[in-house]
Amino acid sequence: MKYFKQFCMILLVSFAGEVLKLALPFPVPGSIYGMLLLFIALCTGVIRLEHVRETGLFLVEIMPILFVSAGVGLMDSWGDLRKILLPVLLIMLVTTVIVMVVSGYATQFIMHHKTNKKQPKD
Repeated sequence: MKYFKQFCMILLVSFAGEVLKLALPFPVPGSIYGMLLLFIALCTGVIRLEHVRETGLFLVEIMPILFVSAGVGLMDSWGDLRKILLPVLLIMLVTTVIVMVVSGYATQFIMHHKTNKKQPKD
């Protein structure tokens, strides 16, 4: 019953994100609004982490299974995708490198600030 309650809480926040998508004129998917709402609710304490932790961990564990249907859809669209394969591969390569570089710098920034906080001030 605990998992069901946590899953319903996550679904409710996702539904609120879908409602925001319909209400706001921005081209942002409802799932992004839902994630932002959940993030804000967790940061402000409206929803405590204990209220969604186990179900969130479960959803992260099964995430690869959720991509199977997307992969099948790509295989089904192979005829259309083949025409633009080179630009798509180039975009994927460039964005992957950008994400790796930004993630690396963000990690170094956070690690540097954590070590500065731990060092006693003279």
